[in-house]
Amino acid sequence: MNLSNLKPAEGSVRTNKRLGRGEGSTRGGTSTRGHKGQKSRSGYSKKIGFEGGQMPLQRRVPKFGFKNINRVEYKGINLDVLQALNEKSATGTMDVAYFIQHGLVSKNAKIKVLGRGELTAAVEVHAHAFSQSAIEAIEKAGGKAVTL
Repeated sequence: MNLSNLKPAEGSVRTNKRLGRGEGSTRGGTSTRGHKGQKSRSGYSKKIGFEGGQMPLQRRVPKFGFKNINRVEYKGINLDVLQALNEKSATGTMDVAYFIQHGLVSKNAKIKVLGRGELTAAVEVHAHAFSQSAIEAIEKAGGKAVTL
């Protein structure tokens, strides 16, 4: 068997309807488009959301709210999570690479340390943002909060 012997599977290939080739073909005249109307004309294409001239849904429903295009999304990490991490693998510094390695954040995420829980270990924490209570708790434990 070689490329010259290949054939499509039986019944998988059909010939196209040949439209507009005279009355003898049974598909002449209107070429299966019916009589008159927008769909019978050449160049017709229905626009997305078109409802036959009725006011479309996306224009009937009121728009509201505001999306701030400059919003910065942070991934929050609480103090109790930092404490658990420190108990599991004691380290002096916790930076973005450390959080990524332990599966807390993805590589493009911005990190904000939040103040829930207690921190007893003196660690240096590197993050993009800190809550005020988190800074106080880290410094009270003898650590350091470094903003990136």
